[in-house]
Amino acid sequence: MSVDNIYSHFHPDEHRFVDKAAEWVAKAEQHDAKLTDFLDPRQAFIVESLVNRSMDVQVRFDGGHDGAERRRALIAPDYRVLDDEDMGISLIAVSSLDDKLKELDHSDYMGAILALGMKRDKIGDIHVSDSGCHFLVASEVADYMRLNLQQVHRVHVQTEALPLEKLQAADTKLEDINLSVASMRLDGIVSDVYHLSRAKILIPIKAGRCKVNWKQEEDPSKPLKAGDVVSMQGFGRFKVLEVEGVTKKGRFRVKVGKYV
Repeated sequence: MSVDNIYSHFHPDEHRFVDKAAEWVAKAEQHDAKLTDFLDPRQAFIVESLVNRSMDVQVRFDGGHDGAERRRALIAPDYRVLDDEDMGISLIAVSSLDDKLKELDHSDYMGAILALGMKRDKIGDIHVSDSGCHFLVASEVADYMRLNLQQVHRVHVQTEALPLEKLQAADTKLEDINLSVASMRLDGIVSDVYHLSRAKILIPIKAGRCKVNWKQEEDPSKPLKAGDVVSMQGFGRFKVLEVEGVTKKGRFRVKVGKYV
């Protein structure tokens, strides 16, 4: 299949990643395996889609634990046994004697990690609890992270490398919000979730700062459905949990869960 035909299935902003993934698959066809950085679910879908076009290539995904959102991919010739391959994932635990530790959230830890010059692609899932944080990281940068992460949002912290089986995965916490909306349009639901006017919401959507199921979405009128995950840069993300029905006035009753 030509590159142009492949492109037709993906957003223009995804074409650069599609090119990279296609190159990984092509190299695997020539007996050269590729271990990727951590991929979000959309990127993993693209990789899997391209691998499925080749009879001679396979892929294994692993994020360090069952149910991982961000996972590394090992793309290899179909004759290789991948189950026992090292996926290059390390676990780092963050703790502190400071009582303010329990006030830190996901964005605090992410900000501290990125402030060390670390690329997001090298970081897997981040699990936050009152006692600190467990996060997954590409093994090739694990020592650097462990030695240099000494402060998170003005809280002095200690780090420790742990085996993956010691991971304390945090339950996803969602704040339930019940909405009554005129339609299932993206802009209407986003404006209600974040308490912003429809006019103010249009700006970031049309600027490419909104993703639906990890795919950039610039159409404000896109209809949402149960199960969709929406993220807005600078605002966080939420999941459409349920469309509970229609009122007598024709409005949709929708339950969403806002990630906290």
